Amino acid sequence: MCEEITYKIWTVVMIQDGDKVLLLDRQHDHFKGFIPPGGRVEFPESFVNAAIREVKEETGLEVRNLVFKGISEFVNPAVNKRYIMMNYWTKDYTGELLEDPPEGELNWVNIEEAKDLPMQEDIKIRFNLFFELGTFEIQTVWNEEKNSPEKIFIKKPNSLLQLVR
Repeated sequence: MCEEITYKIWTVVMIQDGDKVLLLDRQHDHFKGFIPPGGRVEFPESFVNAAIREVKEETGLEVRNLVFKGISEFVNPAVNKRYIMMNYWTKDYTGELLEDPPEGELNWVNIEEAKDLPMQEDIKIRFNLFFELGTFEIQTVWNEEKNSPEKIFIKKPNSLLQLVR
């Protein structure tokens, strides 16, 4: 007997301009903190097209030449859910920032200073990986009972890190 599994897919785009990156100061729902723009992939659009659309909707900018950086995911075995985030980086954009963005205030933040801002833990874990050579894969195994991560696996070419909480 095969149990149904729920899959949801999002995109994240780290937009870099010199020594700064564009972050949203998101202060609604349970995803509060400074985060790169991005959002849900709508069926049947491609991951890259979803990333470009989400950045435009959230920031007003048109991005191009997206570089795939990696996959990060949350796996919750207790409820058969898998949430997958496709992570991209770019320095190529045109347009002007929205004056009243829908997801939160937009801020160009120094890369080194950004690490000290309030961020969701999964964003903090992958933040530096956007600026390293190569790709990454992060798998967070969620503990439903504790409502927190049980294990976090970070995979980069030729390495494997495991964080146990």
